[in-house]
Amino acid sequence: MVLDDNQKIGVGLICLGLGFTFLGVILFLDASLIAIGNVLFLLGLTFSIGWKRTLNLFTRSDRMALETFGFLNLFGNFLPTVLVVGRQIPFLSTVLDHPVVAPTVDYIAGKVKPKYSV
Repeated sequence: MVLDDNQKIGVGLICLGLGFTFLGVILFLDASLIAIGNVLFLLGLTFSIGWKRTLNLFTRSDRMALETFGFLNLFGNFLPTVLVVGRQIPFLSTVLDHPVVAPTVDYIAGKVKPKYSV
């Protein structure tokens, strides 16, 4: 099997990514090494199979419901913090405090607004 130059670079990046991930696991789950390994692995995958196939791999419509559930399951506890910080950002606070959106945002953030202020 003959590999072109991009595929050779991709295989090298995949090997580096797996190496960094393995090192991160061995060194008591070092988050920075695992993150570097993930980035290198994804770059290697992109170089090996191409942009279109990589996008098709991660954006298949038959898996979107499962991916959405997994995303919410993984980051669901962090979402209230994101919404509280989002209310500090000038333009985004206007959108999040809109009367139509605010009750849903308050429910997700777990915040109860007082009905009156003194």
